[in-house]
Amino acid sequence: MPPTDRFVPRFAAEPPQDLLPYGRWAATLRERFLAAVEAIDPDGEDLGEPEAVTWFPDRSWQGRTYVPAVATTTTAFELFGFVSYASGGADEGPDDFVARADFTDETAARHPEWRLDLCDEVVGSWRGDEGRVADMTLVWGFPLVPGGAVATGELADLVVDQCTLAEERFTLLAPDAYAGDTLQIKLYDARGHELAWESLYAEVADDDDVDSDEEEDDPRTEGSRPG
Repeated sequence: MPPTDRFVPRFAAEPPQDLLPYGRWAATLRERFLAAVEAIDPDGEDLGEPEAVTWFPDRSWQGRTYVPAVATTTTAFELFGFVSYASGGADEGPDDFVARADFTDETAARHPEWRLDLCDEVVGSWRGDEGRVADMTLVWGFPLVPGGAVATGELADLVVDQCTLAEERFTLLAPDAYAGDTLQIKLYDARGHELAWESLYAEVADDDDVDSDEEEDDPRTEGSRPG
């Protein structure tokens, strides 16, 4: 096989290794996640109280396992984030827990046009050739259309990660923002037919709508996002 010009990490993270959290393990993760929620700066918003926490498939990369989560609140915000931990040896349990959380009011309930409900968080970087750096990005979410079986992360039409849906949920860990390419999340049915796709980036305003004297913000936004 000849050399490739698409020098980028593919399937860098381990596929999910465990069932979705339940019982005591779910309670342990919930405690860590809600502690991170307590540390959120609400910026004057009334976030209300968290309701049930929904967990997503685990993904492991560079010695850490990431278990994403979302929860709605009593004031209709969405909390999102993850709990990560270092895997111990054969006779040791998880250790070195780290949790992150944030909030958004951009939810699927307010955006009936969405086809995938996504959250994402950069968890590291990967250095390629000629000084290029990819953002290794954790992406988790739900399909909002029926019939999905597998979610993929694609960079310039190259599949760089995929995850079989578990109870209509998926988690990806893939390179993003690399060599001018950005990640697209796609949903396929069991026969490999594409059902939906979303970008991790909000649409950029037309030039006429942007003040040339102001810097444009990074178009990627946290939390659920439209395509």
